[in-house]
Amino acid sequence: MRIVIINKSDSTGGAAVVSRRLMEALRRQGVDARMLVAEKLTDSPYVEQAAEGLRLKYPFLKERLSIFIENGFNRATLFKIDTGADGLPLWRHPLVKWADAILLNWVNQGFLSLKGVAKIAALGKPVLWTMHDMWNMTGICHHAGECRHYREECGNCHLLGRKRGRNDLSHHTWKRKQDILPRGICYVAVSSWLADKARESRLLKDERVEVIPNTFPLKMSERTGRLREGKIRLIFGAARVDDPIKGLPALIEMTRILVDRYPELASRLEIVTFGGVKNPEALSGMALPHHHLGMLHGEDAVRKVYEEGDILISASSYETLPGTLVEAQAYGCIPVSFNQGGQCDIAEHLQTGYIAPYSMDTATSARSLAEGVAWAAEIISDKKRHREIIELMRENVKRRFSAENVAEAYLRLISSCPG
Repeated sequence: MRIVIINKSDSTGGAAVVSRRLMEALRRQGVDARMLVAEKLTDSPYVEQAAEGLRLKYPFLKERLSIFIENGFNRATLFKIDTGADGLPLWRHPLVKWADAILLNWVNQGFLSLKGVAKIAALGKPVLWTMHDMWNMTGICHHAGECRHYREECGNCHLLGRKRGRNDLSHHTWKRKQDILPRGICYVAVSSWLADKARESRLLKDERVEVIPNTFPLKMSERTGRLREGKIRLIFGAARVDDPIKGLPALIEMTRILVDRYPELASRLEIVTFGGVKNPEALSGMALPHHHLGMLHGEDAVRKVYEEGDILISASSYETLPGTLVEAQAYGCIPVSFNQGGQCDIAEHLQTGYIAPYSMDTATSARSLAEGVAWAAEIISDKKRHREIIELMRENVKRRFSAENVAEAYLRLISSCPG
C-alpha cells in the first residue's frame, strides 16, 4: 500500500512530530508511506516539499492579509484563526496521484484550502483527516475553550473583537465548510475528548469519527522507584510555560495551598519547570523551592528531567492529547492533571495518575491539583505501591501508544473507508 501524509511541516509543531512518527511507524509495517509538506526541516528521503518560494508564500500571505482585515487588524489573534480559503493545488501533486490512500493532518496557514480538500476527496481514494485540535468542527478557531457556538453555527466570535457579529468571518467560514467539505471523509480524533466534541458539533455529528491516539515511541524507563530519598520533585513543562492555556497561575496557587494546608508535605517538595517563557516575571510567586531549566532539546534531556522527578503537574485548561503525560508515565513520573481534554485517555484516575476536576476559578482548580499531589506523595512514600504504579504506567504506554498498535489501527481504518 502507498500512503501520503499531508501536513504543513515535518518538524515544527506537535502535529508535525506525530505525523512524521506515524509515517515511520507505517513504514516499519511494510507500507510505502511518504509525507508531503510546505516546510521540510528534516533530511528524511521520504518527506517531500510541495513547493518553494513565492508559489509557497503567496497563498499563506493572501490568507493572512484577509484574516488581518477581518479581525480588525488585531495582531494578537492573527495566528489563532484559520479559514482554509487559500492553498496549494495538492490534488495535482505527483505524490497525491501516486498514493492509494491520503492522510490529511494539520493543513492550515495557506497549505491546503477547503476546496483543495474537496478536490482530493474527488480523486476516489480513501481520505482520512486526523484532527489534532477543534478546527475541523469550528468556523475559524483551533480551540473553542468555553465557547459552544460550534454546536450550532459559529458567529459572534470573540477572536474577531470589534469585527465580531452574527455574520462575521467565523460564521462565513463555518458555512463554507458545511457547503464545500464532502461526505465520506473518515475523521480521526487523537483522543476520546476530541471525538466527543466532534460528535456534538453540527459540522461533524453525522460524519464517521474514530479515535486513534498519536504514537509515542519512547524508550521505557528502567526505574522501579525513588531515585533519591527526602525531597519529592514536581515537574511542570511546556513549549511555553506561560502560555495562558497551560495554567501557570493555577500551578503557582497550588504551591501556596500546599504550604498552607499540607505544611509537612510541602517541606519535602521542590518544583522544576522547563520550556520557553515569554515573560520571566510570570514564574515569580512560587511558594516552593523552584528551578527553571529553560528549553530542553532532545528526548534524552526530557527523559532525564522526568526520571529525576516524581510527580508531573499538568494544569492546562484544555489539551487534545497531552504528550507530557505520556512521557511522564513512560519515564516513571506520576501525572496529576485536570480532566480538560485527552488526559483521561492517558491516565486512569487513582490507578495510573490523578485526574483532578477543573474549574474556571483558579483557587478551586489549584486546590484540586494540591489534593492530587498529596495523593501521589502518599503513593511515593510506599515503595511497594510506587513500584506497582510505575509498572502500570509503563504497560499503559506500551499498550495504548506503541508505534505498531497505532499504525495497525490506521491500516484497519483505511481498509474500511470508502474510496
